[in-house]
Amino acid sequence: MSVNLCSGCLEKQRRIDQLQEEVRSLKAKLRYREQQAQQGPFGSSTPSAQIPHKANAAEGQRAKKGGARPKHPGHGRQAVDQGSADRVETVPLGPTCPYCAGPLRHKDFRNRSVMDTLLQRGQRLLYRLQRKYCPRCKKVVQARAPGVLPQSGCGNQLLTQAIFLHYFHAIPMATVCQRFGVNVGTMFQMLHRVGALFQGAIPKLIEEYRQAPVRHADETRWRTDGRSGYAWLFATPALCLFLFRSSRSARVVKEVFGGEKLKGSLVVDRYAAYRSALCALQYCYAHLLREVHDLAQEFSDRAEVRAFVATLLPLLSAAMRLHSQPLPDEEYYAQAHRLQQQIIDVTETPAQHLGIRQIQDIFRDNPDCLYQWVRDRRVPADNNRAERELRRTVIARKTSFGSQSDAGAKTREILMSVVHTLALRTADPETRFKSALDQLASDPTQDPVSLLFPLDSS
Repeated sequence: MSVNLCSGCLEKQRRIDQLQEEVRSLKAKLRYREQQAQQGPFGSSTPSAQIPHKANAAEGQRAKKGGARPKHPGHGRQAVDQGSADRVETVPLGPTCPYCAGPLRHKDFRNRSVMDTLLQRGQRLLYRLQRKYCPRCKKVVQARAPGVLPQSGCGNQLLTQAIFLHYFHAIPMATVCQRFGVNVGTMFQMLHRVGALFQGAIPKLIEEYRQAPVRHADETRWRTDGRSGYAWLFATPALCLFLFRSSRSARVVKEVFGGEKLKGSLVVDRYAAYRSALCALQYCYAHLLREVHDLAQEFSDRAEVRAFVATLLPLLSAAMRLHSQPLPDEEYYAQAHRLQQQIIDVTETPAQHLGIRQIQDIFRDNPDCLYQWVRDRRVPADNNRAERELRRTVIARKTSFGSQSDAGAKTREILMSVVHTLALRTADPETRFKSALDQLASDPTQDPVSLLFPLDSS
């Protein structure tokens, strides 16, 4: 049966189709704008500082101003007594009154607690090194400058502060040199020399990393001499190993893990390069949590998706929280096995929605990489340790735009590994680092790595 339509009807139908397409396009744009307003520009991966509102914030709370409530008493600053003060100074008054010029008599003292710091500025020191002559061996003996490495133009205190400011706190080197009044080229030359002293720390940290029962790894982008590359982090609770390489391939993982099968577990995201590590893997639940959350946001109108997300999200969150709970071993493993079975039940339930199936396939295809936290309570279900330790490197990338040369990347690799590991092992890493430099200044034949990492501190 054929229907003959006049030209006017055809034009109207084309116009209707055009308007319907515009409506669909505008609805999609509106849905995208609403999602951005709720989640930020990068969905569930948006940094917390860029999220407009917390997901669980009530509508009335979103417009509420921050700060203390009116007439709130507050807590104030904590007073410092003479026993806990680092320095006590007495500030005297003159003999006459500033108001009437009359004589003053002593009444009492009033304490005022102030937090202050010493000014970090470079000082030009001139050491007059005494020289003496030995008549027996016919040699001239000269005193050593205290706290200064041989042929160094900077003292160990300045070097230590510059290294920690730049490689630990991610302060740009230009800012550090401006603070101390040192030329940038001179400073980098000295840092390369210090890095060469401690280059033996990298093999030592690699060996310790291989022996650790729980390991973490992550990577982020890093440019070297204008070329794209990656900063790799391999961490444990007692060490941080940074490697700056041009590649993101599995050969970097093999460089660290070697060719022999290792005991213990490696906590990572699902990047395929980590498959080359010859040890048990634990995939990060935080990444899975974000994928499930994205699924809920994209298909919020589907009842099946809402039910799946409402069941799986609390289980993944509970698994991540369980690691930090102060539970006896028996109770921990009982709860862990119960959570594992619940997750398996959810991910094995037949589903119609393709997005749900995609999430379920992750659990079905990788059962050996998702439940190490059930077998060993030392293994967390998330990779937060690596992400926290890598955060300063991300900040450094944004402030310094990477390394200016291959030598700079190598020095950064050594010194970042050293100072971040010291920060995990000692309460005062700067004092330990300066002490090692001072001992090398007095006796350059000592082993630098042993001075930093004695056997009993590992």
